[in-house]
Amino acid sequence: MRTYLFLGMISAIVTAIAVPGVRRFAVFSGAITPVRARDIHTTPTPRLGGLAMYLGVAAGLGVASQTPFMRTVFEQSNGAWGVLGAAAFVCLLGAFDDWWELSWPTKLAGQILAAGILAWQGIQLVTFPIAGVTIVSSRLSLIVTVLVVVAAINAINFVDGLDGLAAGIVAIGCGAFFVYSYLLSRQSGANTYASLAALILVITVGACVGFLPYNVHPAKIFMGDAGSMLLGLLFAAATIAVTGQTDPGAPGITQRQAFGAVLPIVLPFAVLALPLLDMMMAVARRMRAGESPFHADRMHLHHRLLRLGHGQRWAVVTMYVWTAVMAFGVAGLAVFRASQVLAFVAVGSLVALLLTVGPSLRHKLRRVADAAQTSEEKE
Repeated sequence: MRTYLFLGMISAIVTAIAVPGVRRFAVFSGAITPVRARDIHTTPTPRLGGLAMYLGVAAGLGVASQTPFMRTVFEQSNGAWGVLGAAAFVCLLGAFDDWWELSWPTKLAGQILAAGILAWQGIQLVTFPIAGVTIVSSRLSLIVTVLVVVAAINAINFVDGLDGLAAGIVAIGCGAFFVYSYLLSRQSGANTYASLAALILVITVGACVGFLPYNVHPAKIFMGDAGSMLLGLLFAAATIAVTGQTDPGAPGITQRQAFGAVLPIVLPFAVLALPLLDMMMAVARRMRAGESPFHADRMHLHHRLLRLGHGQRWAVVTMYVWTAVMAFGVAGLAVFRASQVLAFVAVGSLVALLLTVGPSLRHKLRRVADAAQTSEEKE
């Protein structure tokens, strides 16, 4: 665990150090988000923050490759370097979009290619551990891998609409998933606790933590598509890596501990429930209106929270709480009974619900009180 924490700190520190330089570069190169009708921010803000996050991820992987504890991860396959290469590609794709606003078919093609790079380096879904089902067709394996990667990339991209929202949600989701994957490797009786999935997750958390101080409201820099696409790809890679490294039938793995491994497609929906829900709602809404699925609007979940009366920071905190309830609810299956997890999810959901409707409820109560006071004055 100490090695993982050290690597996460490396990623966080390098990201934090790199952000000021990347911000200056963004201003110099003109990568600045103007204030548009659909935007929440009120002043033009530099983007390209994803470049700093990529430097943090690269530093974490580079140091890990020289760490004895992680040696087996790099000796067994080129998966780690494949993730780094795919991350570089998708980060540059996002950076070009931050500069020139690429068309959505171009971005989609680039995302598919990035997923192909992962699959080429062995990061792909080759088994569905449910009942021991194996994907026999290499073409089907590639298609499913691409679907998972593209879905995760766009889920994070769609939810990146408030200061600190995407980075915080990914940090919470990846943190919970890291705890799950680490405990799973320990309780499976593996010879080493080092795993590619846990490595990707912990350095992703580090990159988010290092970036957040510059990105909380009012943000000094946005991660841009360079960051949101990067985070989506890293989470997808970690999710896929877990399914390839865990045997649900191995000694020491109980049914609840193998939950994430036997449901490789459902797991991202559980950990990143809000971003994926937001993406699906947006795609359905836009296609129903005859528009491109990537057409921007002001109907995202965070926009709806603002209309309920939340300020930017409280809207972000509310979505953090929902994410934590879902993410740690899944991670809790590794160590707690299902009844305990359900109790946690129930209580957490109630707290999140109260946070969600709180401003609207206060507004209604205030109106009732004002109406009663007015009635008393008339009498």
